[in-house]
Amino acid sequence: MSTLPSEATLDLVRRGRRLRRSPAIRALVRETRLSPDMFIYPLFVCEGEGVRREVGSMPGVSQLSVDLAVEEARAARAEGVGGVLLFGLPAYKDDVGSAACDPDAPVQAAVRAIKRENKDILVVTDVCLCEYTSHGHCGIIVDGEIANDASVEQIVHAAVSHAAAGADIVAPSDMFDGRIGAIRTALDHGRFENVAIMSYAAKYCSAFYGPFREAADSAPKFGDRRTHQMDPANSDEALREVEEDIEEGADIVMVKPALPYLDVIRRVKDVFQYPTAAYNVSGEYAMLKAAARNGWIDEPRAMMEMLTCIRRAGADIIITYFARDAARALA
Repeated sequence: MSTLPSEATLDLVRRGRRLRRSPAIRALVRETRLSPDMFIYPLFVCEGEGVRREVGSMPGVSQLSVDLAVEEARAARAEGVGGVLLFGLPAYKDDVGSAACDPDAPVQAAVRAIKRENKDILVVTDVCLCEYTSHGHCGIIVDGEIANDASVEQIVHAAVSHAAAGADIVAPSDMFDGRIGAIRTALDHGRFENVAIMSYAAKYCSAFYGPFREAADSAPKFGDRRTHQMDPANSDEALREVEEDIEEGADIVMVKPALPYLDVIRRVKDVFQYPTAAYNVSGEYAMLKAAARNGWIDEPRAMMEMLTCIRRAGADIIITYFARDAARALA
């Protein structure tokens, strides 16, 4: 029986392993790179002072009062994170989500406080009614159904109030028809023409939002959101939704969730060549955290692999609860 010699005898012109031999060579030919300034860090802002309530299903994520949200935004900025995305937990809720438009509500108050601290911190605000309605739906209920046009009108008022507080970008997440054009018109008429719109353009009706609904206290009291959020089976529809939002004036388009929809991110980027965001949502975050806590997965390595894959799929902007951890890992 012959024995292979210690020296390789294969006559190979191409050897892929040549470019994998060392960390320096691997870095030299790396195709996809992450940078902290492409991350957006979500924050949940509540009433009160000195309040930090950890979200049970999202280890490391807390509901924060305005003063602590300012501290968190400052720390994220110091680590190079590109900006923050604010969600609000109001003191009161009603059928029409009127607190969403309250200039003294947590989101509006946090925008002003963060901008007083440092005008250079990029502040994005989520614009939706689900955190503000007593029934937990994203819009106004009329005759047992979510009314598109009445909901859009209220969402427009909320977006303008965020702009008036000093938001750099408003991000409508409701998925109602026509809301991008309506918000753009209202912002321009209100002399907020420099405020950008990041549209949740292809937002799927996903099972991966569960932990978020605990964090934002936004679970619907009845029914679901299948009439306005997208069917997970569809990708051609996502392109139509994105195209409509671009035509109506969106400056950035978003795909949400990220990991189960990497193919949609890629299609959106390839077709439109438009600034594209992806939301690495709460369920994706919680699964990794749970596996890591059980010793089943290497959390830092899995985190960076996950974010790299979202970037590789075509996302220019990644909204992620891992923003600060990933920024430190990249430092």
